[in-house]
Amino acid sequence: MKVTSVKAIVLSYQYDYAIADALNYFSKRNAVIVQIGTDEGITGLGESACFGGPPFTTASMIEDELAKYVLGEDPTNIKRIMQRMWYGSRHHGRGGVTQASMSGINIALWDIVGKKIQTPLYKLFGAYTDKIEPYASSGFYRENKDIRDVANEVAGYMDEGFRFAKIKCARTPDAMISPTKDMPDGNYCTVSMEEDLARVEACVNAVKGKGKIMVDGNNAWTPFDAILMGRNFEKMGVYWFEEPVATDDVSGSAEVARALDMPISGYESEPSPFRFRDIISTRAVDIVQPDVIWTGGFDEVRKVAAMAELFHMPVVPHVFASAVCLVANMHLIASIPNGNILELDRNVYPLRDELTTEPIEIIDGFVRLPNKPGLGIELNEDTVKKYQIFENPR
Repeated sequence: MKVTSVKAIVLSYQYDYAIADALNYFSKRNAVIVQIGTDEGITGLGESACFGGPPFTTASMIEDELAKYVLGEDPTNIKRIMQRMWYGSRHHGRGGVTQASMSGINIALWDIVGKKIQTPLYKLFGAYTDKIEPYASSGFYRENKDIRDVANEVAGYMDEGFRFAKIKCARTPDAMISPTKDMPDGNYCTVSMEEDLARVEACVNAVKGKGKIMVDGNNAWTPFDAILMGRNFEKMGVYWFEEPVATDDVSGSAEVARALDMPISGYESEPSPFRFRDIISTRAVDIVQPDVIWTGGFDEVRKVAAMAELFHMPVVPHVFASAVCLVANMHLIASIPNGNILELDRNVYPLRDELTTEPIEIIDGFVRLPNKPGLGIELNEDTVKKYQIFENPR
């Protein structure tokens, strides 16, 4: 079997209203879907993260730079192909767009292998479970969304059967050093640190006796501010504190983890397994959060998961993209003994709910792994046609 085509499909969904976390403003959400064709008629699906930049940059990296290392190769020789891409792109940078682009290719290659041998990927990797408990991931900042609104939002998730919900924090320009104000649309829906504490406390109280609240700082605070706020979060009973400091500040994250009794989780925005080695070995986090579409695909994330297992750390992947990303991370979690709950984005997003012919659903508090070969999903072509874009919007 040989690879005959490598294609990147760019999809975009425009929000009716913008949402924001500590540093990022979303008026639209994009997805880059990878399709790899073979001479046996088997097509593999993958997804590459395109956070923080134009999706066509990622698509170009896939089709114009990395495809040459994949075309003509046996798609089951995944280690060889990854080695070719890794060293062939070494001067173009480690991590970032390059690593995300390789992620989508890697996922699509594994999808081909699973389809070839008629086995779901989580079983191919050595299944641990066939169902995963999801947590509700939302609680973004938004215009006309006050403290009562976000508290009602998380309470609603508990009524739906969730036991955990995560909300955003740290969109606070009054912090000691705040990169928020330097971001595009950095003045959108900002709050004071005191208001942020009130926001979190209202959510904790809204779910008391029913579930737990997690908070996500999205890299915005210094270690000092993260510890200061984290001590308040601990008193409230927050379950974990995600990405409290800058991804590059491994020693700062370790300082926060030592200072607080609550678990520190991260770092989704770290694409390199080599940096995850440092994050894990220095215990800069208590919960490890790579992303299959960002951290090199299944091969690289499984290395991260294995390292975490050796240090007795749970793995809770970041999942905030299309249905392909969701299912890929489900296969990862279901195949490792230290997998934990699944991040399930609750924002309106058709590229998550309508992109596949059989959407992922919650049944009795769990999501079930697809039992079809490979990823076990097929694209809904009507949804692809509706949201596909062919020119880079300016």
